[in-house]
Amino acid sequence: MEETGVGKKAEANAERKARLADLGELGIEGIVFSERHPGRDPSKHYYANFGYACTDENEWLHGADGGRLAILVPATGEVKTLFSDPKGAVRDPCVHYSGEKILFSYRKGGTHHYNLYEINVDGSGLRRITDGDWDDVEPAYLPDGGMVFCSSRCRRYVLCWLAPVAVLFRCDADGSNMRQLSSNTVTENTPCVLPDGRILYTRWEYVNRDPISFHHLWTMNPDGCGQMTFFGNMHRGGVFIDAQPIPGSNQIVYIHSGYHGQLEHAGALRLVDPSNGPDDRASSRTLVQGDIRDPYPISESLILAARGSELIQVDDEGNVQTLHSSSMMVHEPRVLAPRQRERVIPSGVDLGMDSGTLFLADVHMGRNMKGVEPGSIKKLLIMESLPKPANFHGGGSTPLGHGGTWTLKRILGTVPVEADGSALFNAPAGRSIYFVALDAKDRCVKQMRSFVTLQPGENVGCVGCHDDRRTAAPSGNRMASERDPSDIEPVVGVPEIFDFPRDIQPILDRHCVECHDAKRRAGGVELTGDRGPAYSIAYYNLMLFRQISDGAGWAWPGLKTCYGRPVGNDAPYTTFSYASPLMKKIDGSHHDVTLTADEQKMVRLWIDSAANYAGTYASYGTGQIGGWWRSNQALREMDDAWPSTAPARDAVTRRCASCHENRMPKSVTDLAAIERTEGDMEGWQRSVSRFSRHTIFNLSRPENSMALRAPLAKTAGGFADGKAPSAAPVPSDVSKKPKPFTHPVIYESKDDPDYQRVLAHLKAAGKRLDEIKRFDMPGFKPRYGYVREMKRYGILPESFDVEKAPVNVYALEQAYWRLLHHGGDNRKGERTAE
Repeated sequence: MEETGVGKKAEANAERKARLADLGELGIEGIVFSERHPGRDPSKHYYANFGYACTDENEWLHGADGGRLAILVPATGEVKTLFSDPKGAVRDPCVHYSGEKILFSYRKGGTHHYNLYEINVDGSGLRRITDGDWDDVEPAYLPDGGMVFCSSRCRRYVLCWLAPVAVLFRCDADGSNMRQLSSNTVTENTPCVLPDGRILYTRWEYVNRDPISFHHLWTMNPDGCGQMTFFGNMHRGGVFIDAQPIPGSNQIVYIHSGYHGQLEHAGALRLVDPSNGPDDRASSRTLVQGDIRDPYPISESLILAARGSELIQVDDEGNVQTLHSSSMMVHEPRVLAPRQRERVIPSGVDLGMDSGTLFLADVHMGRNMKGVEPGSIKKLLIMESLPKPANFHGGGSTPLGHGGTWTLKRILGTVPVEADGSALFNAPAGRSIYFVALDAKDRCVKQMRSFVTLQPGENVGCVGCHDDRRTAAPSGNRMASERDPSDIEPVVGVPEIFDFPRDIQPILDRHCVECHDAKRRAGGVELTGDRGPAYSIAYYNLMLFRQISDGAGWAWPGLKTCYGRPVGNDAPYTTFSYASPLMKKIDGSHHDVTLTADEQKMVRLWIDSAANYAGTYASYGTGQIGGWWRSNQALREMDDAWPSTAPARDAVTRRCASCHENRMPKSVTDLAAIERTEGDMEGWQRSVSRFSRHTIFNLSRPENSMALRAPLAKTAGGFADGKAPSAAPVPSDVSKKPKPFTHPVIYESKDDPDYQRVLAHLKAAGKRLDEIKRFDMPGFKPRYGYVREMKRYGILPESFDVEKAPVNVYALEQAYWRLLHHGGDNRKGERTAE
C-alpha cells in the first residue's frame, strides 16, 4: 500500500511537471498569485472580507494575518516568494501591461485596512499608491494609465448586513486624482478591462426588489460614463463575479458563486457569450462545477484558476489539473508577461459640472410595457436611492419597512414627457437615480427597479423604459430633442424623504381614526399612531389589510411563486400608487372620506417612494421590543429578563394556545411562526398576519391591545361575544387580507387574573420602549455605532457626546448625503454638521 501511495505521488508530480513544461512552451515565464486566509464574516458572505462589523469596531472581517505574493516558475516548478508580511496580508495581484510591475492590495502588519501598492516583478521598488483608513481592493490597470479598484471610501454599509460597502473608484498611477465612479448603495466587485476598453464588473443592487438575487455583470467606461447591464440583472439568482474576457474570443469566463454568493467568491466556472443580449440565460454554460475561484483565461482552451489551496488549470472540456498546492488559500493567478493595452475610450466627463443629461427616446417602449398606450405617460418622477451610513440589522428591512423597501428614497421632482414619449432632462451627477412613469393623474404606471448613475457632464440616452439593449431607437426626430433639457421640477408641499409617523399619520388622524380607532375598529382595521413592538399599529395594519401594492408580500396577485420577494419589471398599472387600494380610500368614494389635494399628493408620493415607516437610517438597531438582529437571530433579552414575562406566557398558553397553537405570540418578543412564512422575519417576505405581535400588542396604550380586547367580553369593554367552543385550531389564510370576526369570550372581566398578567407584561414593554426610545419619540438618541461612523466620516466632531447633546438625525443624514455628492470630499471627509 505504501509503495502504491509513493508511486501515485511520483506519478502526480511527473504529470504536474509536464503541465508546467507545457505552460513554459507557451512562453509563460511565471504565474503570480496570492496566498491568504479567508475572510472571517460569520455568515461567509462573498463581499465581506475587509473592514469591521458595524456592530463592533473590534470585530474585523478580513482574514487572519499571514500570506504572501508568490511566483510559480513553470520552467523549474519552483515557487518563489515575491513579497510577504507574516503580520499583514496581501491580495488581488494584477500584472502591468509591460509585465514588469504588479499592482496589489496590502494590509500592512499591525494595521487593519488594505491599500494599493505596486512592486517590480523582481521584488524591488515597493511603493504605496493609496493611503488612509479605508479598504482599497481588487485593482486593475487601465489602458489610459490609471487604475480602477473597489473601495470603502464610499462611506456606507451593506443595506442588509453589517459589512462596509466598496464600490468602483479610479485614480492616476500615483494615486492622485482619485474619483468615485459609482453611486451604488451596495457592493461592487472585481473590475477588469474588456478589449473594447470598457470596465466589466459585478454590481449588486436592489432598488425595491429582492435584496439577495441580483449580483450580475455590468460595464462602464473608465471615466464612469455609460454604465449599463452586460449579462444578468433581469433574472433572479446567482452572483456573477471575477469575470475576465477570453483572448481571441467573444466569450467571458466568470464564477457563478451560488444564489447569494459563497465565501471568497467560490462557485462554478462558467462561460458566456453575450452576443444575444444580457437576458439570454442559454448563452451561459458551466465548464466546471465546484469550489472554483479567480479564473484567468490564457486562451479559449486554457484557464488558470484557484480551488481551495490549489493553483489549477482548466481546459475547454472542463478537465482540472493541479499546478501548485499550498498550506493556505490560493487566490488570483495572473500570468507574468507583457500584454497589449486595450482601446482607450475618450473621457466624456466634465468635473466642473454637477449634473449630466439623459435622453429617453420613447417611454412607452421596452420590456413588459404592454397596455401602455402612446401618449399616456405625462411625466417622469425622479427618485434617488440613498446609501446607509451604518447598519446593525443582519437581514430584514425592519424598521425601515415591513417586507418592502430597504433604502430611503429622496423625491427629486418631475420632468415632462412629450406626446411622443420622449424626454430630455438634466439630473444630478454621481447619485443613484431611478424613474417612475406617471399618468395624467400623476399615478405610477411603472417603476424602474434599478438605478442610473450619471457622471458630471455626461450625455446618455436610452431607447425606452427597461429597453432590452437590442431594440433600435424610434426613427425620426423626437420632440424632446428639439428643445433644451428640462431641469427637475421639485414637488411642492411634500418632504423629500418621507417619515410615516411625521408625515402620514397626521393625515390618518384627521380623516381615518374616527372610525378606525382602537374602540370602533371599523372593518377590523385600526389606524392609530400607537406604537407596537416595531412599528405603529396603523403602519402594520395598512400592510396587513393589503392597502399597499408594491410587488412584495406572500401570495399577493402575481407573486404566488415568488415567496414575497419582488423581482421587479412589474406589469404596468399593477404596483404602487396606481394599484394600491389605499388610493381609492382617499378619493371621496370611501364613506365620503375626502382628503385635500395636498394630502392626496402626500399619500400618493409616500406610496411611490416605497411606503417606508422610518424616515431615518438612525432607526436601525434602536427602538424595537424584540426583533431580528445580527445573523437574523432574535433579540430576546429585553423580554425574557422581565418578571412579567413568564406569568403572561403561561396565561396565554392556558387561555389561547388550544385554538391558536403556535401562531399566537405569547409575549411581545415571541416571534411566532406565521403560516407558510419565516415567522416574524421582516424583509425576505412580508409576513403579515392578524395574529402578529405587531398588531395585537399596543405598547402606547396596553389596555387597547387586541391580545386583550379581542377575548374580553363586550360587557367589560372588549369585543368578545359568546361562549368559547371546544378547542380547535383557528385557520389563518395569509394570502388574503383579514375579515372582521367575533371572538368568543375568554375573559369575562378585566379582573381575570390572566388578563391582568398579560396587561402587566404589556405595561412593562411600554415602559421599556419609553426607556430605549424609537426614532419618532422625544429624546431619541441613535446608537453608539451610528454616531461612531458619523464621526469617522467627518460629519460629527470627535468630541461629540450623544449622551449629553441632542442630535437631529434627519439633518445629520442630509449632511452625510451632501458629503457623498459630486464635489464632496470622498477622500478625507468634511465636517458639515455639528
